[in-house]
Amino acid sequence: MSVLNRMFVAAAAITAVSFVGANAPVDAQKPPQQEQKQQEEAKKQQAKPPPKQERKNQEATKQQQQRTHQSAQRLPPQQQQQLIGRQQERLVRYRDQMDQQQRAAPQQAAQLQRQHRTAQYGVQQQYMARIRDQRVSIEIDRNYHYGGDPYFYTPPSYRYYRGGHYYQTNEYGAAVLRQAVNYGYGEGFEAGRADRSDRWAFNYRDSYAYVDGNYGYRGFYIERDDYNHYFREGFRRGYDDGYYGRYQYGVYATGRYSVRGPVLSVILNLQLLR
Repeated sequence: MSVLNRMFVAAAAITAVSFVGANAPVDAQKPPQQEQKQQEEAKKQQAKPPPKQERKNQEATKQQQQRTHQSAQRLPPQQQQQLIGRQQERLVRYRDQMDQQQRAAPQQAAQLQRQHRTAQYGVQQQYMARIRDQRVSIEIDRNYHYGGDPYFYTPPSYRYYRGGHYYQTNEYGAAVLRQAVNYGYGEGFEAGRADRSDRWAFNYRDSYAYVDGNYGYRGFYIERDDYNHYFREGFRRGYDDGYYGRYQYGVYATGRYSVRGPVLSVILNLQLLR
């Protein structure tokens, strides 16, 4: 091969190499650091569980933390037995008190009939029917399984102020206090609306449900006097709304009455202990 031919072949080879290099994949030209970063990101994506599984893992972790916290916060067995003993005594007293209160119901019903308060008489009869059903459920509670009720091993987490004294309770007792206000509001609303229908003067204290104050109370977690107090606080506000045909203190939704949140907070004034 002549010198000229050899020079022509060498030039062609150089041109081919340059052309291949210009058309090489982009990834082949990336700096080593960027390539390493991409590999690390790919590994993270592979190790990361799907979104649904990740939510399940987070929820399981949260539940485990709650169980651990609750286990660490359980009351000692001796205090649990003291709470159970007081509960059993409370139920005995409550059964007797309910019997006494129910004996006064016929007298009040007769008075309503003499006064021709037809609507209020109907409200009172409906209330008494619910109280009789409640009395049956209280009898069933004679065989209550206290050991399976978390109230009796859960420490107090709230305090509330009534009658010049502070009282403590846990989340289960606090739920009963809220129930007392809401049930009282509903009974008060119906009583107020009935008095307006009967063209009777505004007087919530004259209502049988206000005097009784026990609807919704099964004798558990808090004292009867506390339940009665907060039931009546809800009742008088419900009576006011029912008598004047408005919803200033509460609402009616999905077939039930309830006190508005800000009003409920003011009535109960529950304070966290921790």
